Amino acid sequence: GLAWLAAAQTPAGNWGSNDLGLVATGALAFLAAGHTPGLGRYGDNVDRALGYILANAKPSGLLNVAGERRDMYNHGLATFMLGQAYGMTADPRVGRVLDRALKLIARTQGPGGGWNYVARPADGDLSLCVMQAKALRSAVDSGLEIPPEVIERAIARVRQHYMPADGKWQAPESQQQKIGGRFTYAVGGGNATVAMAAAGVVCLQEFGQYDDWRIGRSMEPVHQAIRELKREPGPSGKLPFDAYTLNYVAQALYQVGGPGWRDHYPQLRDCVVASQAFDAKTPEKGSSWQAGAHVEGLRGQLYGTAVAVFVLSIPNRYLPILQEGRIDDLQERFKATR
Repeated sequence: GLAWLAAAQTPAGNWGSNDLGLVATGALAFLAAGHTPGLGRYGDNVDRALGYILANAKPSGLLNVAGERRDMYNHGLATFMLGQAYGMTADPRVGRVLDRALKLIARTQGPGGGWNYVARPADGDLSLCVMQAKALRSAVDSGLEIPPEVIERAIARVRQHYMPADGKWQAPESQQQKIGGRFTYAVGGGNATVAMAAAGVVCLQEFGQYDDWRIGRSMEPVHQAIRELKREPGPSGKLPFDAYTLNYVAQALYQVGGPGWRDHYPQLRDCVVASQAFDAKTPEKGSSWQAGAHVEGLRGQLYGTAVAVFVLSIPNRYLPILQEGRIDDLQERFKATR
């Protein structure tokens, strides 16, 4: 997978895409596998991808040069990667861009605690929350300060995306806890996908809310979806979940840990490995996966391969966000009123 990413990368470092979030996902795959800018076999690849993102950062801090409807998708993904790169390198160039990017996340938080697609204060869906949550947590792991009120409002917003099985999402918590439920795309329900169930879990875990009862409830459909996976009959390049879903499912498994990680990650990992597409005639070009879910062509191949490599690299724990040791401190920082 890394060999494919390296061979497909353009001299500019962007794999032919101006979506900084996708470029960041490619860079993150190398970082997750332990490669850092300028060092080792893939050091130049990391350096070029980082350079492309830094060169395209706007004075406002925004990390998006595509259409404005992709503002906070690209921004969240790119900021998260920069936080990981800064934690691994302490590069002041990265630190300066990262600081401006984090301030933009705080400025664009909506009145209800969420974020929208366009970089201005407004509330949107859970997919926007999880991307900004990961970016904010990434900064904390790198030693940068985040205003506590930003975190508190975000935690409250994420909890609003939880939908109990009876649909009574405004019922008292004591009542909701008695039945099943899961996180959903929109506040008040809607689009109850495996991806959103996992994304809500990732948000609360990133913010240190480890004991929130909603986490266990939302992991139930995630575990069930993994149990139902079937391996592709051959190296099709089709991931067991689309890349977006796979990304959050794997992270939710890792962050919650315990029996869920022990029992389900091996099955997920083996399905990813079995599906990798390769051409025996050109092994030097590496092997890849397609993203699925409406991201096609070279962009889809970049996204699918980068996410697959990241998922397979999780147990190495090279990224700061995957390392242990700051759990108690994180809980103290991100305590929020339920």
